[in-house]
Amino acid sequence: MIRQTHLSAGTVAAVLLLAGCSSSGNPTSAASSALAAARSGASALASAANGLGSAVASAESAASSAFASIKGGLDAKTDIELGTVVTGSDGRSDVPITVTNHGTQSYRYTVQINFDDQSGNLVDTVIVNVPEVVAAGTAQAAARSNRNLPSPVTAKVGNAVRY
Repeated sequence: MIRQTHLSAGTVAAVLLLAGCSSSGNPTSAASSALAAARSGASALASAANGLGSAVASAESAASSAFASIKGGLDAKTDIELGTVVTGSDGRSDVPITVTNHGTQSYRYTVQINFDDQSGNLVDTVIVNVPEVVAAGTAQAAARSNRNLPSPVTAKVGNAVRY
């Protein structure tokens, strides 16, 4: 895949400003150096985004596999309530989960929690397995991000199945 680097108007203005303020007295050299630095920074950002994208894709793939192995499960999104996301000193995010079994028999639950950044982009997904929840009972669990996430993040239920 070919990635193009797009320079913003601000970057171009910074290049021109640096060209005019060069102590070397060579505006072309200063502009070239500034442009190279801007491209290098853009390349580093693209590389980081690529790494995050592949990590999220890997987590989504694992989530799909977890749900594919469940036979005869019922949609249970309405049985799941999330608390407030807290980011620990280690940079990882945690969210408490309350599972309420509205059924007439005991069930196990598999829940997919999606962590989104403040722009609404998916930055991590976690699968939580909750053992036997008795009929009309509740259980507590927690989802912890797989890695440090950009703060703030929000959590939402991506999928939930009882079986």
